[in-house]
Amino acid sequence: MTSLQASAQAQLRQFIEQLERLEEEKKALAADIRDKFAEAKAVGFDPKIMKQILRLRKQPKDDRDEEEALLATYMHALGMLDVMPADPPMMAAE
Repeated sequence: MTSLQASAQAQLRQFIEQLERLEEEKKALAADIRDKFAEAKAVGFDPKIMKQILRLRKQPKDDRDEEEALLATYMHALGMLDVMPADPPMMAAE
Protein backbone atom coordinates (compact mmCIF):
# COMPACT_ATOMS: atom_id res chain seq x y z
CA MET A 1 0.00 0.00 0.00
CA THR A 2 1.27 3.45 -0.88
CA SER A 3 1.47 6.18 1.73
CA LEU A 4 1.05 9.85 0.99
CA GLN A 5 3.70 12.45 1.60
CA ALA A 6 3.16 14.72 4.58
CA SER A 7 2.10 17.65 2.38
CA ALA A 8 -0.43 15.49 0.50
CA GLN A 9 -1.76 14.14 3.81
CA ALA A 10 -2.24 17.68 5.10
CA GLN A 11 -3.94 18.71 1.88
CA LEU A 12 -6.24 15.68 2.00
CA ARG A 13 -7.12 16.37 5.64
CA GLN A 14 -7.92 19.99 4.72
CA PHE A 15 -10.23 18.89 1.89
CA ILE A 16 -12.01 16.40 4.13
CA GLU A 17 -12.52 18.97 6.88
CA GLN A 18 -13.83 21.54 4.39
CA LEU A 19 -16.24 18.99 2.95
CA GLU A 20 -17.44 18.08 6.44
CA ARG A 21 -18.14 21.76 7.18
CA LEU A 22 -20.00 22.12 3.86
CA GLU A 23 -22.09 19.02 4.68
CA GLU A 24 -23.05 20.59 8.01
CA GLU A 25 -24.00 23.83 6.25
CA LYS A 26 -26.05 21.82 3.75
CA LYS A 27 -27.94 20.12 6.61
CA ALA A 28 -28.64 23.49 8.21
CA LEU A 29 -29.90 24.90 4.89
CA ALA A 30 -32.13 21.86 4.35
CA ALA A 31 -33.63 22.42 7.79
CA ASP A 32 -34.21 26.11 6.97
CA ILE A 33 -35.93 25.13 3.71
CA ARG A 34 -38.17 22.62 5.53
CA ASP A 35 -39.06 25.32 8.06
CA LYS A 36 -39.92 27.79 5.28
CA PHE A 37 -42.20 25.24 3.58
CA ALA A 38 -43.87 24.54 6.94
CA GLU A 39 -44.36 28.28 7.47
CA ALA A 40 -45.92 28.64 4.00
CA LYS A 41 -48.19 25.64 4.65
CA ALA A 42 -49.30 27.16 7.96
CA VAL A 43 -50.64 30.22 6.11
CA GLY A 44 -52.44 28.09 3.51
CA PHE A 45 -49.99 27.51 0.66
CA ASP A 46 -49.43 24.02 -0.78
CA PRO A 47 -45.74 23.04 -0.43
CA LYS A 48 -46.01 20.42 -3.19
CA ILE A 49 -47.16 23.07 -5.66
CA MET A 50 -44.53 25.50 -4.42
CA LYS A 51 -41.83 22.89 -5.09
CA GLN A 52 -43.21 22.40 -8.58
CA ILE A 53 -43.11 26.17 -9.17
CA LEU A 54 -39.48 26.27 -7.98
CA ARG A 55 -38.58 23.47 -10.40
CA LEU A 56 -40.37 25.18 -13.29
CA ARG A 57 -38.75 28.55 -12.60
CA LYS A 58 -35.32 26.95 -13.05
CA GLN A 59 -36.21 25.88 -16.60
CA PRO A 60 -35.97 28.07 -19.69
CA LYS A 61 -39.37 29.12 -21.08
CA ASP A 62 -38.97 26.95 -24.20
CA ASP A 63 -38.35 23.87 -22.06
CA ARG A 64 -41.40 24.66 -19.90
CA ASP A 65 -43.58 25.12 -22.98
CA GLU A 66 -42.38 21.83 -24.45
CA GLU A 67 -43.01 19.99 -21.16
CA GLU A 68 -46.51 21.47 -20.86
CA ALA A 69 -47.33 20.50 -24.48
CA LEU A 70 -46.15 16.93 -23.95
CA LEU A 71 -48.05 16.67 -20.68
CA ALA A 72 -51.24 17.88 -22.40
CA THR A 73 -50.70 15.43 -25.27
CA TYR A 74 -50.22 12.49 -22.91
CA MET A 75 -53.16 13.49 -20.72
CA HIS A 76 -55.38 13.79 -23.80
CA ALA A 77 -54.24 10.35 -25.01
CA LEU A 78 -55.17 8.88 -21.62
CA GLY A 79 -58.59 10.53 -21.61
CA MET A 80 -57.69 12.94 -18.85
CA LEU A 81 -58.43 16.01 -21.03
CA ASP A 82 -61.64 16.40 -23.04
CA VAL A 83 -60.16 18.77 -25.63
CA MET A 84 -56.64 18.79 -27.00
CA PRO A 85 -55.16 22.24 -26.37
CA ALA A 86 -54.16 24.25 -29.43
CA ASP A 87 -50.52 24.01 -30.45
CA PRO A 88 -48.41 26.96 -29.42
CA PRO A 89 -47.70 29.23 -32.43
CA MET A 90 -44.06 28.09 -32.60
CA MET A 91 -44.96 24.40 -32.81
CA ALA A 92 -47.81 24.95 -35.29
CA ALA A 93 -45.38 26.49 -37.81
CA GLU A 94 -43.26 23.35 -37.90
